[in-house]
Formats: sequence, structure tokens, C-alpha cells
Amino acid sequence: MTTLPKNAPSAFHLLAKPTGAICNLDCQYCFFLAKEQLYPGSKFRMGDDLLETYIQQLLESHQTSEVTVAWQGGEPTLMGLEFFERSIELVEKYKKPGQQVNHTLQTNGTRLNDKWGKFFKQHNFLIGLSVDGPQPMHDAYRVDKRGRGSFDSVMAGWQILKKHQVDFNILCTVNAANGDRPLEVYRFFRDELGAEFIQFIPIVERINVDGSTAIQSGERVTERSVKPKQFGQFLSAIFDEWVRRDVGKIFIQHFDAALANWVGVQPGVCIFSKTCGTALALEHNGDLYSCDHFVEPDYKLGNIQEKHMIELIASKKQRQFGQAKLATLPQYCRNCEVRFACNGGCPKNRFIKTPDGEPGLNYLCAGYKAFFTHIDKPMQMMVDLLRQGRYADEVMQLLSKKERRARKPTGFGRVLKSH
Repeated sequence: MTTLPKNAPSAFHLLAKPTGAICNLDCQYCFFLAKEQLYPGSKFRMGDDLLETYIQQLLESHQTSEVTVAWQGGEPTLMGLEFFERSIELVEKYKKPGQQVNHTLQTNGTRLNDKWGKFFKQHNFLIGLSVDGPQPMHDAYRVDKRGRGSFDSVMAGWQILKKHQVDFNILCTVNAANGDRPLEVYRFFRDELGAEFIQFIPIVERINVDGSTAIQSGERVTERSVKPKQFGQFLSAIFDEWVRRDVGKIFIQHFDAALANWVGVQPGVCIFSKTCGTALALEHNGDLYSCDHFVEPDYKLGNIQEKHMIELIASKKQRQFGQAKLATLPQYCRNCEVRFACNGGCPKNRFIKTPDGEPGLNYLCAGYKAFFTHIDKPMQMMVDLLRQGRYADEVMQLLSKKERRARKPTGFGRVLKSH
């Protein structure tokens, strides 16, 4: 058992990538596929010794009773089911008395079968399933190595999850192909897939001077990327339907985080927190990086086989990374009326200049500003309900009554016409 550093966080979130960037799909916007270049000659498979080191260090580093073991890729199911069965055995070996361990896995769903479904259900896995909407929108960019759409294979995976009653979230990227069709996307997830938890992830794909996207730099973005105002309109359109009929039934990460910030509590999503630094990424060889969006040489903290992960997480380098989000916030953002809801957004997207030329403005600023302004009144209504000890979903009735009153004729028109 290691001695925890004094400034170690009590909890953190770590995405482990047992296959690194290796994936059976070739999604055109995937920023992570290019990370293969960081490890030339690697077999891109997490070894058993490293797996044990990872599980042991993760469990002993947490000072909270609840810990999440989170797997991502690339495509983590390429490791095979036996790898994850070993991870369960190691959790049982190393978890502390009273420690509750949750398991999550993000997948494209194309390799799932009944064995996977039974395993996920048996061990209460929460599965993040990547789907970009109905078939034409999904297949626009989510293609296999031959350029063929993956929609049918993903839906077969979804059927496996439903068959075995596995809990799942939908992970939907918002891009040029689906960005103008928000309600079609939302209703597909809600009505056809039966999703109750949805995350919308904006594609902001930067192009370097040499045309590559492996290391994100420069101010240009690809044509696949969502436009700032487009993203704001996408979220606003879905919010307008959600707030009138789905509050308390469908949970959308952006909306949950916004409500938390309106209430004045931690949003639970790093992109809308004042600081960050407690959501890290572990590569297949044990290299630990500051963030999943910063798997780049400058943000490598070290290797957990050489230094305990909690020492790396508590390091000065990582603390500075987390604090930089607030420290580098432009004055334009500091003066913004919706700063409390946005806090500058994810640092990976803060690469354009403010109207007065200051660097560090979020590429999505215009969209976020429009969205947070748009939802202000319903959010205030939900906050008032919660402070009265009532339920946020009562906002649906309040809005319905308010809109019926607004449509009701006043009679003044008839009086005026009688003269």
C-alpha cells in the first residue's frame, strides 16, 4: 500500500485504453486513431502485469468508497473477453473493505455477442455505445476499414445490450452530417433506441500546418467539424423538446451539467467546471496523460510501472494543468454573463481569439453563449422548484400552463373592432 501524497485528490476519473488507438473502425473524425504514431512498433495490447498494476493502484489511490474502472479505446473489446474477466478477478483481489467498484466500457458495439452481453449484465457494466443518429447520419463518418458504414453492425450490438438488459448510454458526436438535424437525432435515440442517458460530443477537429490532426494545433478545423452556432442551435432545439416532455425521463449530460451550475453545485462534467485535472488517460503501456484530449508528449506525466499513479496525479505538473483552465481564461470570458455555466469550456477547444484579440477563446463560444442564454428562464424555474423542495420535472407543467395562457384570447381585439 502506497502512502498517499498530502495534496492527492480523494477521487479522480481515469480512462484506460488497453488497445491504445487501435480500432476495427476507421471513423473519419476520430482524433485518437492518429495517436498510434506515438508508439511505433507497439503491439498495442495491455499486458497482464500492467493490468494488475493498474487495478491495484487505482483502487488503493481512491479515498472514496466508490471507484469506477473505465475502459475506452480505440476499441477495447479487441482485447477479448478474457482480459476483462481477469480485470474483474483483480478487482476482487485488491478492493478495500466497503469499497464499491463500478465498471464502464465505451464501445462502437460492432463486436458484441451474447457472451459479451451476459458478462456485462453479470458484472453490472455501464456501456457507452457510440451512435451518431439514424443510418445516413451515422454512416457519414463512422465507417470500417473499407469505408463501409457501420450502422447495421452497431444496431446488432445494441440489440445484444437490450436482450441482456445491460445499462447503456448513447455517445453521439455532433458534426457536419447531423448538426442541422437535432430533433431527428434526439427522437431516434429516445423513441427507437429507448435511450435514457445521452451525451452529445461536439466534433472540433483541428488541422495542423502540415495537414495532420495527430497533435491538435492551429486555428483551422476540418469540414467535418460542427460550427459554433450550429452546435448551440442543435442543443437549443433538443432542449426545447426535452424541457416540455422529457425532464426526469431522459438525462442529457449538457442539460444536467447546466442545471448543476444554475443551482451552484459542481457540474460533474470537467468541461464546465472552473478547473480540471482529475480526468486522466492511461495508455496501453502504462503511460499516464493529463487528459484524454491531451494524449500528447507534452502532457505525459510518467508511467505507472515506474511511479505510482497517485503521485503522478498529485504532481505539480498535473496541478498546474488543471489550474491553467481558470488561470488562462480570457477577460472576455471573465466578463461574460454565462461564464458561471460555461467556465470557458474544454481547454482543448480554446484556440481562437476574443473580439479584442486576446488568445484562448473557446471555438464553440458563440454556440455555448447562445445556448446558455436560451435556456436561462426554464433553468431558473427548475432551480426555484428544487429550492422549494419540489421536483425539477414540474417545470413541464409550469411551461405548459404558461404557454396556454399566452395563447388564450384576451377579448381586447373584439372590443376594439366594435368601434
